Amino acid sequence: MGLPMHKMQIDIVSDIACPWCAIGFARLERAMERLAEDYEFNVQWHAFELNPDHGGDGEPILPALARKYGRSEEEMRATQDQMMTIARDLGLNFEKMQERFTCNTFDAHRLVKWAGEQGRQTEMKQALFEAYFGRAEDVSDDKVLLGCVESLGLDTARAREILDSDEYAKVVRQDEATYQQAGVSAVPAFIVNGKYLISGAQEPDTLVQAFGEIGAKPE
Repeated sequence: MGLPMHKMQIDIVSDIACPWCAIGFARLERAMERLAEDYEFNVQWHAFELNPDHGGDGEPILPALARKYGRSEEEMRATQDQMMTIARDLGLNFEKMQERFTCNTFDAHRLVKWAGEQGRQTEMKQALFEAYFGRAEDVSDDKVLLGCVESLGLDTARAREILDSDEYAKVVRQDEATYQQAGVSAVPAFIVNGKYLISGAQEPDTLVQAFGEIGAKPE
């Protein structure tokens, strides 16, 4: 008989509109693969909105980011170019990330919660990342959201019912409030076993080391 598996709960606080969240999860996947023989991981996604007050039409991303961070569009383009290279090396589709528009992600978070009840939360999140960064689609648009649902083979009629109602709105708001009160102000944030916080899109080596240290601690 081998040694018992270390069980590790990873709660990821993230937004669909956050490129580092997509990169951070891709790096996490690599770390989890390397530890698969000794660790059993359970991943749960939690909502965070980078732009919770966003309404109306979106704005082209580069001028929006330049204004938000007080930098030039050229600087923002260079930063996005770097991210596109990192994403490509991880097998992520970020080809249209500079062509996207700002948008509200609340409804997308509601569908992620719903997909989670069918064990498809991660796939839903990844489909949304690809729609937004890979195809520059508006992930606040019902048609785009239903397209993501359909691509996973989930029930589009049920998803449409959710979008036409306020189902899962309370759950998303509760999620956001919980992690804001816990002090999470930037994403991605990875909470391991309910008590250890790893901030940002860390490299796989860093994550492997952190999980090893956490796994070695007494329960």
